[in-house]
Amino acid sequence: MKKTWQLWLTAILATFLLAACGTDNAEKDNKSATENTQKEEQTAETAFPLTLKDAVGNDITLEKAPETIVSMIPSNTEILFALGLNDEIVGVNDWDNYPEEALEKEKIGGQEFNVEKIVSMTPDIVFAHESMLGTSDEGLQQLRDAGINVFVVKNAADFEQTYETIKTIGQATGKTEEAETIVEDMKAKVEEVLAKTDKVKAKNMKRVFIETSDAPEIYAPGKNTFMQEILEMISAENVITEDGWVMISPEEIVKQNPDVILVMYSYVPDIIESVKNRDGFADITAVKEDAVVQVDENLTSRTGPRLALGLEEVAKAIYPELFGE
Repeated sequence: MKKTWQLWLTAILATFLLAACGTDNAEKDNKSATENTQKEEQTAETAFPLTLKDAVGNDITLEKAPETIVSMIPSNTEILFALGLNDEIVGVNDWDNYPEEALEKEKIGGQEFNVEKIVSMTPDIVFAHESMLGTSDEGLQQLRDAGINVFVVKNAADFEQTYETIKTIGQATGKTEEAETIVEDMKAKVEEVLAKTDKVKAKNMKRVFIETSDAPEIYAPGKNTFMQEILEMISAENVITEDGWVMISPEEIVKQNPDVILVMYSYVPDIIESVKNRDGFADITAVKEDAVVQVDENLTSRTGPRLALGLEEVAKAIYPELFGE
């Protein structure tokens, strides 16, 4: 009887094990099928020929992934290098300085670019930028008339638009997967920073003044600017309440008495000491507490892969205690 009971129990256990194995196999099959579907969808997204609409509404058709690329603005250049397109990039803006490899590329000019030089490079695509419109329209049209694909990249106004820009450039260059990885890494860094600054209570929120140029014409970002979004993300208050970019007097800065002053430019030597020594600034909280900090403007002004690092640098400058600094 005991032997019969053991055989019966063994049979039941075997049945459960077979069922479990069947379930596991089915789940593996489903997962494999899902992954294959996702890969097929990705392949479809990066399939060529490909037609994309740029920031000015032009349809740009690419027969294949571009093998020669010209970038006309630093943010585009940083995105293209991050996508792994070093070999394909043949020309960059005169102001491109990141990554170091950009310094080795042929220069095509700055705001006034050399149309003839770009045409001679015979690029498969030129990545222009919406911020160039109005001053560079004629030159861009000359490139189009020469039979060159000119893709005008949208001027990203926030993090979400920056993510979309990276994905769009990734799609146009056949680097969809790489673009997705860049965006996910950026989002992870953003979440890491916000996890720290979320600890800031409303009553402990610091008031911040950001200047992007030196006296006598001191300019600062106000509402509806990228820097405003960054400050809001990290629980800091902008002392500038007007819309857009405003010119402000030193006297008004003293009156506002910010807790932190961020200097977002590097063209003035010893600018931190210069700011501290302005008339009346000795009475400002930021000066008293040695909270006048210089931040690399390229990290926050270039809407590309390093933007998340820019967010972190600004957060560290305002709330160093949250980052162990």
